[in-house]
Amino acid sequence: MGNADDTALATYTGNKALMLEEALIFEIGTAGTTGVDLADAPQVAARLGNLERHRDIGLPGLSEPETVRHYTRLSRQNYAIDLGFFPLGSCTMKHNPRLNEKVARMAGFADVHPLQPVETVQGALGVIYELAHWLVTLTGMKAVAMSPKAGAHGELCGILAIRAALTARGDARSVILCPESAHGTNPATAAFAGYAVENIPATSEGRVDLAALKARLGPDVAGVMITNPNTCGLFERDMRDISDAVHAAGGYVYCDGANFNAIVGRVRPGDLGIDAMHINLHKTFSTPHGGGGPGSGPVVLSEALAPYAPLPFVVKDKDHYRLVEEETAGAHHGSSFGRMVAFHGQMGMFTRALAYIMSHGADGLRQVAEDAVLNANYILRSLEDVLESPFAHSGPCMHEALFSDNGLADGYSTLDIAKGLIDEGYHPMTVYFPLVVHGAMLVEPTETESKATLDQFIGALRSVAERAKAGDPSLKSAPHHAPRRRLDETQAARKPVLVWREPEQAVAAE
Repeated sequence: MGNADDTALATYTGNKALMLEEALIFEIGTAGTTGVDLADAPQVAARLGNLERHRDIGLPGLSEPETVRHYTRLSRQNYAIDLGFFPLGSCTMKHNPRLNEKVARMAGFADVHPLQPVETVQGALGVIYELAHWLVTLTGMKAVAMSPKAGAHGELCGILAIRAALTARGDARSVILCPESAHGTNPATAAFAGYAVENIPATSEGRVDLAALKARLGPDVAGVMITNPNTCGLFERDMRDISDAVHAAGGYVYCDGANFNAIVGRVRPGDLGIDAMHINLHKTFSTPHGGGGPGSGPVVLSEALAPYAPLPFVVKDKDHYRLVEEETAGAHHGSSFGRMVAFHGQMGMFTRALAYIMSHGADGLRQVAEDAVLNANYILRSLEDVLESPFAHSGPCMHEALFSDNGLADGYSTLDIAKGLIDEGYHPMTVYFPLVVHGAMLVEPTETESKATLDQFIGALRSVAERAKAGDPSLKSAPHHAPRRRLDETQAARKPVLVWREPEQAVAAE
């Protein structure tokens, strides 16, 4: 009897051993109750007019244990870099040293306010100035805009600088060229800025078709947005020739710097003729990545675009730092295209990034790139016999290894492999991107994973791939051990249920 009851209870709760099924917070708490005792609020005259609320707010009341357990249980259903390897490609989901977190929480950084008098935030401004110096040094560029708050925000900053430069010379151009191997945000940013976007194909090697690019250049092309290393995990060997051709045609070169982790300390983008490039501090230079932010995407600019950099920026006068803003720009900075944000950028991201750079040093940053590339090539060569790697013949990859679902059993796809990896204890790699590869699987190990960790992942992915090639039917219903089974992703995207509604009360028939 006890066993039967236990089975019934487990079926009812949905619990899996110590992985507890968690109800919605609205289903746990009760509206109108509270977990704390509060004194009655004093009666005061209402000053809200017709905005005063007359209905209950509808939030559930929970005790402290209920609240703590609810969010702790939810956190256990989430995957994190502190739990294991994050193989997402094109994202650089690496471990970030806790030293940088400690620095970001220091008094004077964590509690700084953007409206404080400049005299009271000299240390914070010094951090911004010093970080700007190192970003310019590492990229070989002329200037840097620190205020953009994410990669796509930085892309917009670079495109606006290009537009300002073209406007200044009276040259209205309408087209931005985007190679197939560029990040998807590149054409989106160009279109958002009002440009027509045209595609440049890739070669059989997965790199930009230089001949096609040169053939399309003309007086209507404002520039090219290129990702290097690209989303196929390859370095664009013709980058200098691409830049020279675009410049000769009167355009500018924007580089997506999301993959800078692969070349930091090894290659200076400025030496490749690049005019603007955003740097995701939350990818290369140590910031917690994901969860919607905060991010930071400083944009380094060439000498040609530096005069058009957005405000504000920090300058140093002897031992004193100050902000150059609209009121103080004067004629010397009169060509700026304006502002990207209300204030000055992300202070927490700046402190983390500078701490990361200073603790690594020049040799350490160089090793970051070398180890990231080594790890990616180890994964590529360890799995190319069981998963098709369409560009393995193109030479060593850079920061990420790219596979396709060609060669799997009929009816099996990348999605089945991704779901199977969940049962093996891994967050899936990036899937179906880049679009130039059918059923793409993009794996970026970064520099922070050990050989032992990579060997475990390689073994798991090899096992799942072999099951997919053999047509294992259990793979079609994976994952089996996750908190949730496989979803109907089409319905989840088209008809998402995002709002909880109190179920209607059943009414007894009279």
